[in-house]
Amino acid sequence: MLAQLPEGARDYAVLVGRLLLGVVMFAYGWDKWVTKGLTATATGLGRGGVPFPYLSATYAGTVELLGGALLILGALTALVGVLMVLDMAGAIVTTHQYVSITGRPGIALTGAILAGALVFAAIGAGRYSVDHLLAARRRASQPDVA
Repeated sequence: MLAQLPEGARDYAVLVGRLLLGVVMFAYGWDKWVTKGLTATATGLGRGGVPFPYLSATYAGTVELLGGALLILGALTALVGVLMVLDMAGAIVTTHQYVSITGRPGIALTGAILAGALVFAAIGAGRYSVDHLLAARRRASQPDVA
């Protein structure tokens, strides 16, 4: 029985998952900041009953845009994962009008994004990332203690 993928395959799987989630989140953040703009996003959130709609739009847009870019790079991945989990948890709690894969209101997409962000918060960015590169440089610069 295959308990997990071989190490090389795991590295690529983490990379592909991180890139896909990063692109999706970047696109959502771009929509909030650029396409619609924060004011329109906040107006929509306010109509939906979200408390502090401008603050909520700013938080969500920033986490999604900058967090998406950081995920793509694999930088600050654990922190970004936690912030995205909070972003998606807030969306689930405050906005139930998202359409799920069934065409009815639901949390399918938001829940899937939350799950992916939670995984990256737990496991990090993987081998092909800025986080891994910086950790390797830190280890290399540490003096050997004998």
